[in-house]
Amino acid sequence: MPGPELPELEVTGEERLALETMVRRHSAGQQLALRGRIILAAADGVNQSTIAARLGTTINTVRYWRRRWLGLQQIALAELRVEERLADAPRPGAPARITANQVCRIVALACEAPAESDRPISQWTGREVAAEVMKRGIVEQISPRHAARILKIGRPQAPSHPLLADPGAR
Repeated sequence: MPGPELPELEVTGEERLALETMVRRHSAGQQLALRGRIILAAADGVNQSTIAARLGTTINTVRYWRRRWLGLQQIALAELRVEERLADAPRPGAPARITANQVCRIVALACEAPAESDRPISQWTGREVAAEVMKRGIVEQISPRHAARILKIGRPQAPSHPLLADPGAR
């Protein structure tokens, strides 16, 4: 018994070129390449169950990426690249306790000489950064390990576009 009629998935010439380039690239991750193949097959008019069988995946996976592509297609390719459209959405979990502004202030503190903060050291350590951050009131509580981790990555991890956070919430 056939399912409901699906909206047609159309890709522009520029999108198709970007998808085909990404799928053929040797350095592309296998997940991204599979997702790109799903979109290309759907754009060619292949039905979801055939796509799933050809690519060795489930129909739910095909359905998910087809819907996700349709939801993000309104955003210009210059603003949201193909790789970003097909990237994993952020995982659910507890919200970040340290804001981007606080991260910037922590990094700025680490760029200062420790002597400016009356620290008797020549280089910052995770423990010294954590102590100084709490002393200045940037954050109420932070472990030395977390302070060092912030300095290592330099910025919080967030989606590059606000619509990537929840593509179905429109």
